[in-house]
Amino acid sequence: MAHPRILLAGDAALLAELGSLDAVLALFQVTRARRLAGVTDLVPAARTLLAQFEPSVVTPDAVSAWLRRCWQESRGRMHVLANAPAGAGLPARTIEIPVHYTGDDLDEVADRLGLSRAELIERHTAHDFQAAFAGFAPGFVYLTGGDACFHGLPRRPSPRTRVPAGSVAAAGEFSAVYPAESPGGWQLLGITPLRMWDLARAEPALVQPGFRVRFRDLGAPEVVVSLPAPCAVTARISTAAESPGAVPGAFAAAVPHLEVLGAGLQTVFQDLGRPGLTGMGVSCSGALDRGALRRANRLVGNRSDATVLENALGGLRLACHGRAVVAVTGAQVPVALTTASGVRLPAAGGRALTMEDGQVLRIGQPRAGVRCYVAVRGGWAVPPVLGSCATDVLAGIGPDPVRTGDRLVVGREAVAGDPMWQSKVDPESVRPHPRPGDVVTLDVVPGPRDDWFEPEALARLQSQEWLVTPQSNRVGMRLSGHEPLPRRRKRELPSEGTVTGAIQVPANGQPVLFLADHPLTGGYPVIAVVHSRELDRLGQVPVGARLRFRFVN
Repeated sequence: MAHPRILLAGDAALLAELGSLDAVLALFQVTRARRLAGVTDLVPAARTLLAQFEPSVVTPDAVSAWLRRCWQESRGRMHVLANAPAGAGLPARTIEIPVHYTGDDLDEVADRLGLSRAELIERHTAHDFQAAFAGFAPGFVYLTGGDACFHGLPRRPSPRTRVPAGSVAAAGEFSAVYPAESPGGWQLLGITPLRMWDLARAEPALVQPGFRVRFRDLGAPEVVVSLPAPCAVTARISTAAESPGAVPGAFAAAVPHLEVLGAGLQTVFQDLGRPGLTGMGVSCSGALDRGALRRANRLVGNRSDATVLENALGGLRLACHGRAVVAVTGAQVPVALTTASGVRLPAAGGRALTMEDGQVLRIGQPRAGVRCYVAVRGGWAVPPVLGSCATDVLAGIGPDPVRTGDRLVVGREAVAGDPMWQSKVDPESVRPHPRPGDVVTLDVVPGPRDDWFEPEALARLQSQEWLVTPQSNRVGMRLSGHEPLPRRRKRELPSEGTVTGAIQVPANGQPVLFLADHPLTGGYPVIAVVHSRELDRLGQVPVGARLRFRFVN
């Protein structure tokens, strides 16, 4: 087995490229057991292992050397696997997935493969699949094996913006089921009524790496599908299905809380995310402007990582019941504080504000930037999901988005120190943010797949401006340039781990720039990655702004 090729994936991740899925899984086992201090996450994929790390703790050279040491140890594991009987060591657990084969791409795929619709369905249901690794979204598991006719099936030239939950799809050498509605570029064959990911279950993921999977055609006569017996529930993970921080009516008068008079376009709870859960297909998520989150917490005296509200494009109105100390940071927004009778009080972003009973806080439309952050002294009393209060809009994990009428409870977390009272303004909160029409220059690190593109693509990425289109959200920004980025390699890229800030380029040559709620893995080549020092600023770039990229080493 050749030595792994180690590629930069930005300034805070390395991508180890190996020759086979078995080699990746063997290396993953060793790296997980021999975790290096400073390595925060490991993402195995079809031919690669992504190692994310904290640059302030460990250098890229040290991570690269560690990966090579682990690879040497993994060679022994590979030798054992190569000499074991077929299927040896695999768990006997098999999941049967019933499918309505009515997918939008079914007939097109059948034509491409030279099969009738009935023959295609027969081949897809005739063989067991092996669950290899999780990625893209929680509960999304890449399935290997199956009939060889599906191997090498290309993705769509441009990904769909909406793929329904339960969609059964194929691309490359894999099949999979989309656990939730999301964007996606795979070929859709059908849909299953099963829920692939459910936080109310003891095991949220129906299919997990190591399981066997068999698809069953619900259109066939007398189909009998046997599902695994439900596991005893030893612990229920909170789904936060109720209104976040809702106050029971009988106690509303006694519990300090803020009533949501207007939620704005999107207001969600955020903290610094949930790192370390990539084995479940769960990405980190968290606030898009982490510096603003920390500043808001510092202003009210909280721990820097306490939960805050992230509001996009203003429109948030909160009425205080009891007494609270709040602060607003991030986007440059008008902040108003009024008494119950409508008298306006001194207020501004970037400072701590004391709210008395009946007073109303209003956040207007940003003059610059996109997202503002609202912290309350003591934190927001919202239940964590998988160890974090971050709302991941792609994965559907975390507290529900805040709605008008919700009552948000003020928590009782110990404060880190005295808050910065009204007379003290945080100077960082008044830093300039971009506006629609502005040109924002970002430092990017080339790779890991810059060699997949023609030389003119690398020059064009830096030389022309890229418009941030309205098809942008917490998952990522869709960019539009006058000239697309031409590829040198036309073949499909096996799915591999991605990072926040990755600039992924679909076949149409128009980039997608991943933000905090991005899919864990992707199948389009990443030409460059935004430097980690630029990510907070990136979270404040509005639709209609233009980006320019500048390569740095």
